[in-house]
Amino acid sequence: MVETDEFIAEAKAEIREAIGDANAVIALSGGVDSSVAATLAYEAVGDQLTPVYVDTGLMRKGETAEIQETFDFMESLRVIEAQERFFDRLAGVTDPEEKRHVIGEGFIDEFETVARDVDADYLVQGTIYPDRIESEGNIKSHHNVGGLPEVVDFEGIVEPVRDLYKDEVREVARALGLEEIISERMPFPGPGLAVRIVGEVTPEKAAVAREATHVVEEELEEYDPWQAFAAVLGKATGVKGDNRVHGWVVAVRSVESRDGMTARAQEIDWSTLQRIQSRITGENEEVARVVYDVTHKPPATIEYE
Repeated sequence: MVETDEFIAEAKAEIREAIGDANAVIALSGGVDSSVAATLAYEAVGDQLTPVYVDTGLMRKGETAEIQETFDFMESLRVIEAQERFFDRLAGVTDPEEKRHVIGEGFIDEFETVARDVDADYLVQGTIYPDRIESEGNIKSHHNVGGLPEVVDFEGIVEPVRDLYKDEVREVARALGLEEIISERMPFPGPGLAVRIVGEVTPEKAAVAREATHVVEEELEEYDPWQAFAAVLGKATGVKGDNRVHGWVVAVRSVESRDGMTARAQEIDWSTLQRIQSRITGENEEVARVVYDVTHKPPATIEYE
């Protein structure tokens, strides 16, 4: 386990040395990784840093308002409403790797736009060790590693938590005094709900995934999962009332893990699963059926795309 006080001091010194007298932007998603990176960078260089949160339309329910409230102490925080631009980019894209690259390029475009406005030469990211391993091993591209375009308009990219595992990042978050809603929150993929939608990403599918994931997170909180969410798989026949419907199939996934490199599907009580399916199908008339994913990692990845 990382020695937090020593790590924090060294990370701040590294950030100051890397950025110098220049300005930087930090990609802030609200997850623990980017939140720790942002806090370290903000404490290291202060007003030289501009935190940027991009609302892609693929975020958790209520995420944007939560970010604005949690990080209101960062006066330079910018919230970018980019939903339409990201859905336009993703139109017709069905390949999982292409999705990740499209989203990575979209993020960089947004960050470069802000960087030009504030004259920033550096980009700070919350990349952690498993991100790098999975991208380098061709398991999947992460939007902030393998999903980046080959050429970016930054003098350098600074990744202060690049050698930490998720549980170590949480330790640093607690040492930094970040709120529990940040330090203990479940992992959320950088590409957002796009990797919880099999096939083309649309606003309709994103809305279904967002609401269903909200239900899953609420209902499975007592199980203390490493990660729990809902994914939209496709369509199937169902019955609602006296009518035949062709609605969305939603998969519920809940896993236990230490670092995300391997994971085991959780054994969930049948009554809990029934309550989840009842809420998801009852609260969204477009959902026809709900299934539970019992696959471990490996052979499956935690996310779907």
